Amino acid sequence: MLFIVRLMDIQQQLTLLSRGTLEILPKGSLEAKLRLAKKENRPLRVKAGFDPTAPDLHLGHTVLLEKLHQFQQCGHQVVFLIGDFTGMIGDPTGKNETRPALTQEDVLANAETYKQQVFKVLDPVKTEVRFNSEWFGKMSAADMISLAGKATVARMLERDDFEKRYKGGQSIAIHEFLYPLVQGYDSVVLEADIELGGNDQKFNLLMGRQLQGSHQKTPQMIMTMPLLEGLDGVNKMSKSLNNYIAIEDTPSNQFGKLMSASDDLMMRYYELLTDIDLDSIRVLHPMEAKKQLAALIVARFHGEEAGKAAREGFEKQFAKKEVPDDIPETSMPAEDGRLWLVKALSEAGLTKSNGEGMRLIKQGAVSVDGEKVSDKDFSLPVGGAYLVKCGKRRFLQLSVTV
Repeated sequence: MLFIVRLMDIQQQLTLLSRGTLEILPKGSLEAKLRLAKKENRPLRVKAGFDPTAPDLHLGHTVLLEKLHQFQQCGHQVVFLIGDFTGMIGDPTGKNETRPALTQEDVLANAETYKQQVFKVLDPVKTEVRFNSEWFGKMSAADMISLAGKATVARMLERDDFEKRYKGGQSIAIHEFLYPLVQGYDSVVLEADIELGGNDQKFNLLMGRQLQGSHQKTPQMIMTMPLLEGLDGVNKMSKSLNNYIAIEDTPSNQFGKLMSASDDLMMRYYELLTDIDLDSIRVLHPMEAKKQLAALIVARFHGEEAGKAAREGFEKQFAKKEVPDDIPETSMPAEDGRLWLVKALSEAGLTKSNGEGMRLIKQGAVSVDGEKVSDKDFSLPVGGAYLVKCGKRRFLQLSVTV
């Protein structure tokens, strides 16, 4: 029976799949892989490995999950690899000392929670879940020694973190050299066409290409993604730094944490955690853009109704703190789809003139939905309802109509 693969148009795939990436190596290989898939009428096998080192995932982990989901949208097969074997070695990436290995019981318990959480992002029908203990658990000592013969110590010391530790006189355990080899060999067994990883995993991903070549298989393309900044906007998202948003957080906690993000960080989250057109977000007021992002993230992990309820709860709480009960309401027509805020302030009687409105904006005395407006040319898109505050006591509930 002929199997027909429904793949998105190649140019559409390139646009979507390239979004937010740091590196795609070798250059030009993504288009080549996509054209090969179309020619051979088959989905690409796209692999990403996750070591179950902790029982819960946060939004930083979902950067890779979102990219995997985009590959699924394009019609490709995702291989979600749970590194239950590598988890017992301990990934040395970015570590300045040998990391304690987990017990098998810890790894298996964490792996179960992973499986429950990842399908809030990935399509289970298009996801192949594998554990690398399937093959490494059957390997003999001779097999592992043979694998170790595929790379040199000099090659391993090219890795930035190993090099720093070696030059700094810090210990490197022999088993840590095995980690990149084991991760690379996963790609050999799984016959990966593409492997995804954070930018800190580049060495390990390239090792997969090297080992596939030495086993007479077509080397995989690698795609690296940036590490997601946490809510502090500086350090990568991490539980230890308490700047994280967990997948299992309650809807209200997720929503509230996202609303605390800076405007720049919000756009970063849109780019890496969604496939929404960024130009459509840039025209929104930052407060509205944040609300939409927060509702979207909550809906992804808790359902559409939870997303709506979290937004309503936040808005009620905000209104209770900031807004008097008897504020005036009005609607004004937009011009070419937008309404100049300075004009709206004047026509609503909140300011005596356009000049006064511009001065107040310059002084930071005007806000829309709780966010200060700093641009005198700021305008509101049609179709929205906005809470406008001018000075300390002047409020207006403004609807912008066609």
